[in-house]
Amino acid sequence: MRKKDCFYLGKIAKKFSFKGEVLIYLDTDEPELYENMESVFVEFNKDLIPFFIENSALHKNDFLRVKFEDVDSEEEADKMLGCEIYLPLSMLPKLEGNQFYFHEVIGFEIEDKRLGVFGKIVSINDTTAQPLFEVENGAVQILVPMIDQFLVKIDRENKKVIMDLPEGLIEMYL
Repeated sequence: MRKKDCFYLGKIAKKFSFKGEVLIYLDTDEPELYENMESVFVEFNKDLIPFFIENSALHKNDFLRVKFEDVDSEEEADKMLGCEIYLPLSMLPKLEGNQFYFHEVIGFEIEDKRLGVFGKIVSINDTTAQPLFEVENGAVQILVPMIDQFLVKIDRENKKVIMDLPEGLIEMYL
């Protein structure tokens, strides 16, 4: 499995028992969706290795207590600490309406109700306080705040993000 075909689910945060159980921090708003998984991919040295799950249970909201097959001691669990956990993109719940996954809109055209199409989304910057669409317009990069009030529609059929942006926001780049 290649990393680009997967999504980041979380990270092995700490050991839970002397029998090799670990706590996985789940980076999701809906941890209950991932309570009964059969397997996950664990990243070791940039490779994704499948691990099968014997049993799991939610632990304190954002954590999943997991017993992996063939991980039977604290020493084996130690080797997994800090490793990132991935699942295939096909396991993501489908979103509808104006909800979207960041990876889903990469490559979509972006359109303002007033100006029309003004570029293509090349990436999303979520390292800032407010996530930003990084939009390419020829040689110009435009940063567009991902604010719910600006978002009119995610048009999956035509691969477009339609927005109603404040006057002057796009013009200052062009």
